[in-house]
This record gives sequence, structure tokens and C-alpha cells, in this order.
Amino acid sequence: MQVLNSDAVLDIEVTGSGDAVVLLHGFPLSREIWDAQVRALTGFRVVAMDLRGMGRSRVVDGPYLMESLAGDVAAVLDALSIERATLVGHSLGGYVALAFARMYVERLARLALVCSRIAADTPERAAHRFELADDAERSGSSARIIDEMRGATLGAKTRQSRREIVEKFNKIAEKNDPRGLAAMLRGMALRDGADDIAGDLGMPVLVVAGEEDPGIALVESEGTAAAFPSGKLALMEGSGHVPMLETPDQLSACLVRWLTA
Repeated sequence: MQVLNSDAVLDIEVTGSGDAVVLLHGFPLSREIWDAQVRALTGFRVVAMDLRGMGRSRVVDGPYLMESLAGDVAAVLDALSIERATLVGHSLGGYVALAFARMYVERLARLALVCSRIAADTPERAAHRFELADDAERSGSSARIIDEMRGATLGAKTRQSRREIVEKFNKIAEKNDPRGLAAMLRGMALRDGADDIAGDLGMPVLVVAGEEDPGIALVESEGTAAAFPSGKLALMEGSGHVPMLETPDQLSACLVRWLTA
């Protein structure tokens, strides 16, 4: 199914019935990462969407600001006549979910941040994103982005001994257009942190951390969970930054428990 929001054509998959759960993927991936969770979340109306410029959604001019992506989520909810939903955001998807919370808090039932953070980029990190984006546009290739992100996301044990997960990561990422990835990198670099709103979000918040996440230390995830009045931390044992691929059953069970608590 496709949804139009201004210049963006968004490709989504909708399954099941019940309370709405929206799954927002990370970078440089697509909604394909959520396949195991879509199957597990029976009893819910699950909406898995490709963010603009990624997956099957149309590439449009960037940068893709988090506020624009949050507006895309709202447009999808409107198209499906959903008033309120739970948002589950992985990494980049978490940034989008937090922007949605800032703009449309009355439409947010619950919030789950999977291997994501509330802090904005450091100046050094933002500069590196811009440099990667420029390189991808000059070369017309996403190879460097994928190489860097694979090393910065998948756990060390996954990279060393679970070749099928590495290949699945590559296969999903390689489907993305370098122009879309460049626009998304610039949008992430320009995003605001959510430290100022976390304390005002009273809905249930789940923060999922990967035990072997190379990019987000456990202590940071603990601080993220503590920033929300009703924050809860869940640790995915043996997982890096992409538990929906590395430990899918563990993540699915965690989400089901939290959603049905």
C-alpha cells in the first residue's frame, strides 16, 4: 500500500487488527528488518513503513528532517484512520518517533526506542554524516555507507560467526538508493535532541539495548530509560545494534510482553 504526503510517496505494509503499532526501521535499512516482529505481534494492527527515500518509498529531495519524517508517520495514520498508536523505532526510527512525540504527543499511546538515543549528534558525528552523504552523491554508490554502518551496528560475534545475518543486512541495505541515504544522513545530522521533552512524556516507554551494541553503551541506554517518567530498560543478550536481525525471537517476546502488560 502507498500513502502520499506532499512530495513523499510512502510504501507501507499493514497486517492484523487491534491497537495500532507502527514499526520504524533504522539506517541504512528498510521495513524488511521487522519481518519476524510483524509475524509475532498477533492481536495488533501492525504498520511497517519504509521511511521516505528508503526501501520502496520514493526518493525525494532532502535533507530528510526528522520533523518531515514524523509528518509522514502522521499522514500514514490519517490514511488508515488511526487516531493513536504505539511507535516502535529502531535507531533512526527512534529519532523519528521522538520527533513525532514532540509534534503529535496526543496521538502517541506508547513509545519504544530500540537501540536509539535521545541526544543529538556531536559536531564531529554530524560532520562525518555530511561527508558520507557528499561522498555517496559524488560516487553514486552506497558501498562506503553500508561498510561503515555494518561495522558500527552488528555485534562483533555476529560479524565474525553469523554470516547469514551479515548477508541479510547487506542485502536489505543495498536495495536503497544512494541519494535517499545521503538525504537521510543530512537529516540525522541536523536533528534536535529530545532531552528537553523526555521528562514530559508520561506514556509507557521501553528502551531496548543490545548487549554487544558497538555504538551505544549500556550506561547510555540506562540513562535514556531513566529520562522518561515511565521508562523501562530491556537488554537483548548476545545482540548488537540490530536485534530484530541478530536476536529476533528475543526482541519479539520482549515487545509482546511490554505491549500486553
